[in-house]
Amino acid sequence: MPVKKIAPDFPTGGEGLPYRPCVGIMVVNRDGLVWIGKRDDGNGASDYEYVWQMPQGGIDAGEDIKKAALRELYEETSISTVEVIGETDGWLAYDYPPEVIAASRRAQKYRGQAQKWYAVRFHGEDSEINIATPPDGHDAEFCEWKWERADRLPGLIVPFKRGVYKQVVDAFSHLTA
Repeated sequence: MPVKKIAPDFPTGGEGLPYRPCVGIMVVNRDGLVWIGKRDDGNGASDYEYVWQMPQGGIDAGEDIKKAALRELYEETSISTVEVIGETDGWLAYDYPPEVIAASRRAQKYRGQAQKWYAVRFHGEDSEINIATPPDGHDAEFCEWKWERADRLPGLIVPFKRGVYKQVVDAFSHLTA
């Protein structure tokens, strides 16, 4: 499968499968806390450890990367009252572990994800957040949500994404203090 570069610095992944181009969004509230959601595994709950994560998702073909981040945020959380306040310098990538590849047809097409991360300041009220019935008919991605300290995030995400989360927390630490 040929690697489609969506930006000059997008990682190719070398030999083998390409990375899936994705975005990640760190939503920071007025108190410097970060929005995280508990993954919904399809039955309104999550039956595994390390279920919390920030919003993230794929970039559509030809889509502007920043617009993809705001779209994904809205589709997953209904959050739209935000201002972009930060962006990672480059792409942050992780590889899927073998058990994820075996369990997911999408993961079988990619070696992992390369993500461009954005930090946004949330200027709305918590009542704006709706994960139960996302807009435009999208399926729920999360079954719970909360505001959390940024330094706690790497310990709440699945282990294979921790390196990326540590980089994101470091990159945006000045925004969450």
